Amino acid sequence: MSDMITADLVDLDLSADTKEAAARALAQRMVALGRVTDLEGFLADVAAREAQMPTGLDGGIGIPHCRSEHVTEPTLAFGRSAAGVDFGAADGPADLIFLIAAPAGADDAHLTILSSLARQLMNAEFTAALRSAGDAAAAAALIRGEEPAPAEDAPGDTGETEDTRETEETADTGAVSAAASAETDPGSTGQDSGGPARPFRIVAVTSCPTGIAHTYMAAESLENAGREEGVEVVVETQGSAGFTRLDPAVIAAADGVILAHDVAVREKDRFAGKPTVDTGVKAAINRPGELIGEVRDKAARGEVTAAAADGPAGSGGATPVERGGESGEGYGTKLRKWLMSGVSYMVPFVAAGGLLIALGFAIGGYEINKAPSVMDHFVWTQADSWAALLFQIGGVAFAFLVPVLAGYIAYGMADRPGLVPGFVGGSIALTINAGFLGGLAAGLISGAVVLAIQRVPIPKALRGIMPVVVIPLVSAAVVGFLMFVVIGKPIASAQEGMTDWLNGLSGANAVLLGALLGLMMCFDLGGPVNKVAYTFATAGIAVASPSDSAMKIMAAVMAAGMVPPLAMALATTVRGRLFNAAERENGKAAWVLGASFISEGAIPFAAADPLRVIPSSMVGGAVTGALSMAFGATLRAPHGGIFVVPLIGNPLLYLVAIAAGVCVTTALVIVLKGLRKPVTGTSAQGPGGGAEPSAPTPGAKQPVAA
Repeated sequence: MSDMITADLVDLDLSADTKEAAARALAQRMVALGRVTDLEGFLADVAAREAQMPTGLDGGIGIPHCRSEHVTEPTLAFGRSAAGVDFGAADGPADLIFLIAAPAGADDAHLTILSSLARQLMNAEFTAALRSAGDAAAAAALIRGEEPAPAEDAPGDTGETEDTRETEETADTGAVSAAASAETDPGSTGQDSGGPARPFRIVAVTSCPTGIAHTYMAAESLENAGREEGVEVVVETQGSAGFTRLDPAVIAAADGVILAHDVAVREKDRFAGKPTVDTGVKAAINRPGELIGEVRDKAARGEVTAAAADGPAGSGGATPVERGGESGEGYGTKLRKWLMSGVSYMVPFVAAGGLLIALGFAIGGYEINKAPSVMDHFVWTQADSWAALLFQIGGVAFAFLVPVLAGYIAYGMADRPGLVPGFVGGSIALTINAGFLGGLAAGLISGAVVLAIQRVPIPKALRGIMPVVVIPLVSAAVVGFLMFVVIGKPIASAQEGMTDWLNGLSGANAVLLGALLGLMMCFDLGGPVNKVAYTFATAGIAVASPSDSAMKIMAAVMAAGMVPPLAMALATTVRGRLFNAAERENGKAAWVLGASFISEGAIPFAAADPLRVIPSSMVGGAVTGALSMAFGATLRAPHGGIFVVPLIGNPLLYLVAIAAGVCVTTALVIVLKGLRKPVTGTSAQGPGGGAEPSAPTPGAKQPVAA
């Protein structure tokens, strides 16, 4: 770690009073040494990571960290604050602050060393020595592990200080796993006939969004607590440098499982059928003893994961939404994720089918939908035959939209067992003309039916056929009955009513709808609200002969979605001094992203300055959506940006609508950014030397959105 921290990267008298000011003071030291190329861009990345989850830990420790393209080499800066800085820990401010900077493509060895530091922070002697260090050089040496070197002779103790090269994901898995596998023989089922001396065995997984600090601190904390309580704990750390899987024999011999994670646990199915505590990664750092106690209590009561009780293969104790979410999510959040699961799988079919249909129209004209099947008539040398082929392939792709939507909503709720009833229900929705509303209902009903079946106690002898025969058979029959006999007709009527309403839109109503859709497209730039507006638009054109109103809505949605990135690109061009170097560079890419209808191109700007960028984008998007509807522009393709302009009705006025929204957003962003107080700590000022950190600290200077 000698190249990661030096005395110049240590501030023993950190005078910052906010976490933003503390990060800035330490980051300026990195800039002065050439470890960070752009101060503001790096601080924006730190703030984005901080927004995911507070980095304060009990015991007076703050560990702001991130991976950033503005970092040239892995670097660690340390600050000690007499007054303390609030990093969101439950027990109060942090006096020991470590700013960890890793390059976006940091190699495994460097990330391993950073994880070694994270483990040391769980050592009370180490933190006490840092609090009493008399000078920067001594503190840097202590962090580098130069003083604790004699401890290396105790390989069974805390040999991770330097040896964590292999420890990274599996110091836990390596050292402890060897001991665990040595004891696996006396009963691979975990039941030992004569072993009162056999310790209680726990396997654990830790992971955090960045995979640098919390992941390894949680592992160290669990191992320490296990040693204190006489429990054998083996941890798999799923960090940035990847992970090494626990030995299956170790998992089989375990009496319980702890999953401490803030991102999805990879290959979670391995732990099905055991008493399991599923929690956030900070719980493992702050209260590891309680988690161990919870697992032991569950084991004593015989509680195991739902998947083991029901036995459907592959369900792994959690649905895809649960694996990708956080513990304690409310029903509303899960419902949104179930719906987005279906939409995310549907969008590629929309893009492929829609573009193929649009190309068919472009080559063969709008009468191509009346062409006979290419199976009966196809002439290799005729353009109309190729147009008919493209149109008919696109039509087949479009026919999958509703079944895929329903199938993957059910998949998000109930995993693979939900696919069969979901696809069956979606296909029935098409058959009875219930459309997308029917697909949404079929997906939710299918997932609920499968979950209900899985809760029924099943004899062990029948569990093997449940996922292959029983669940598909019963769930498809129930969903089919409900869709055909009970709810199908009302949903079909509602779908028909909505279609008639859209077809009847004109004048002010159409303009207002265009403005609303524009606001939604620019609200979260590719997030759930954006996807709702996009799905609403694609639902209207997902037929062989879409109505004129549906094509106007699709045009308005795409035009509004292009506004934010194009406006940010224009703003960085005409008023570059209002943006830092990283934003100016992102602005160049935003030209292409915006022109391609990729709204996410504006996300770096919105993340760094949300209060100015997002409202400005929404106003511009509303203007563009309203003008597009007023001009009567139509679009048959669901994607493509300027590359499908030849397929647009009224293309010149359509481009005028986009240009108007871009100009409005650009003007608002420039005005709002110009009104703020000038930021004096830009990257050009950075290499001012090691004594600068205290200068920009007067609390009003925020690294994100001044």
